[in-house]
Amino acid sequence: MDTKDKIQLIKNIELFRGLNETEINTIAEKAEVVNYAKGDILFAENTSRTFIFLIVSGKVELYKTTAFGEEQIITYFGKLDFLGEGSLMEDSPHSTSARAVEDTVALTLSKEVFKSSGSIALAISSNITRVVSRRMRYANAKAMNITSQYESGKTRREHDLLGERDVPYEYYYGIQTLRALENFNISGITLNFYPDFVKSLAMVKMAAAKANFDLGLLPENLAKAVIQACQEIINNRFHSQFVVDMIQGGAGTSTNMNANEVIANRALEIMEKERGQYEFCHPNNHINLSQSTNDAYPTAIKIALIKANEKLVVVLQQLISALHAKGREFARIIKMGRTQLQDAVPMTLGQTFEAFSATLEEEVQQLNRSAALFLEVNMGGTAIGTGINADPKYSEKVIPHLRVITGMDIRLARNLVEATQDTGDFVSYSGSLKRLAVKLSKMSNDLRLLSSGPRAGLNEINLPPMQPGSTIMPGKVNPVIPEVVNQIAFKVIGNDLTVSLAAEAGQLELNVMEPVIVQSLFESIEMLKNGMKVLTNRCINGITANEAHCRQVVQNSIGLVTALNPYIGYEASTIIAKEALESGRSVYELVLEKELLSKTELDKILAPENMIK
Repeated sequence: MDTKDKIQLIKNIELFRGLNETEINTIAEKAEVVNYAKGDILFAENTSRTFIFLIVSGKVELYKTTAFGEEQIITYFGKLDFLGEGSLMEDSPHSTSARAVEDTVALTLSKEVFKSSGSIALAISSNITRVVSRRMRYANAKAMNITSQYESGKTRREHDLLGERDVPYEYYYGIQTLRALENFNISGITLNFYPDFVKSLAMVKMAAAKANFDLGLLPENLAKAVIQACQEIINNRFHSQFVVDMIQGGAGTSTNMNANEVIANRALEIMEKERGQYEFCHPNNHINLSQSTNDAYPTAIKIALIKANEKLVVVLQQLISALHAKGREFARIIKMGRTQLQDAVPMTLGQTFEAFSATLEEEVQQLNRSAALFLEVNMGGTAIGTGINADPKYSEKVIPHLRVITGMDIRLARNLVEATQDTGDFVSYSGSLKRLAVKLSKMSNDLRLLSSGPRAGLNEINLPPMQPGSTIMPGKVNPVIPEVVNQIAFKVIGNDLTVSLAAEAGQLELNVMEPVIVQSLFESIEMLKNGMKVLTNRCINGITANEAHCRQVVQNSIGLVTALNPYIGYEASTIIAKEALESGRSVYELVLEKELLSKTELDKILAPENMIK
């Protein structure tokens, strides 16, 4: 790439708008061409900011690593995009990482280039401020609040039932998505907050395109372009273009059209047409062919929920394993069991944690059983389940394609009219999420009680200290992790009520309340998943036991007589209990004093292995 080519490229990049010929020539001379193979890292989180990267060709993903080592994709950059501009603004390390997702060519510019020219630095800084402001305006609320949405000022004219609108040329979505953005600024949580949902929409559209091609309804070149566009979305591209709020009127029509428009415009690019040239690939006529929102939307939801459930179960199993490990670690620590917050009978601390583990193991099966209901879909039912506007053979064609694309045993509902209006599967799954939330909350309550004190409470276990607990009480450390899990549970329980009310509110052949059902389910899954990660890694794994205190409480408890009853008899046990209450002395001490049992016999009865049945 010679200097002339560099100059031409630089002139087309938003970052350098307003620079004169001399300044552009200076930048071109200093820019170095760098080739990145797929998977190469352009820069890494927490490393020094050194270069600005100008994408000549290829694709780059921006991502961040979470506290649990997971990669969270923020956005993607392609030809004429730039990244790393923060190196001009501050000396702090990179807050994100960038990686080539395909073979990529970039121009790299050292920040020293701009420091040597005050006029260039001033112009660039002004452009950065303007572009970042635009990016922030269309930010994804989930991640870093930055997406690659540029406005060059160029527009395309689109029309729908209500009239014509100018759509920024850079956007892959169209006029109906634009109207949805204006109408439904509700929750701030957009479709791209849930990548599995975006991918599932693309899977449904891909299966539909393949079925329509099989039936001779789509020409080969168009079908190939649509399938490729869908595959790219499945591969995490163009997610920033799925911008509609999760909560919306219209029974999901805005979501469906957002997907239709993005896929159509990407397919047009693949066919070397301009975005908006819908005579060659139309969002409704081609992408939505043989479909309605009322079958495509719920099918995508169900596929996404199955995927989300799989991830939820993995995190749940990690929590179960952590609890089981604590059960083994504390297996020989004797403690007092309690009913109604009163002393009951001795047990081991290990039994407490094994019980936590066992009760959550039940939820793995419960969640999977409920999620399996989502395998039944209504594809081909179209508007109300009668299959209007779809080829009679469409359903039998599209289902096999869905199975292959998703890897799931998807099956067609027996009665498509019933399946189009029924939301019972969502109610069942929401109930399973609520059941898990209730158990997690109960366990969190127990952890808070067992760790209470440290001197005026039960103080049987120590939770790892996560933060100072008070602005006024020195030394106080609160059980913040169980507390946040409690609050997550309350939200999930509330979401379950929302799902129930929304499901009940369906009328006749369609339930238009599906968007709030979907938002509630995805939110519950996300919160439970994140909450259990935090609970496992920042609480359970770090719990320690106050073994000596636990034993002392047992020996001092009146409840001890219940364990001794088979050995000293009911009458003697009653006398010992009464005297212990009146005198304040321990049962352990009184039994030895009255020579009802020897110390060896008493210690053997109270041995941890004898507390386990």
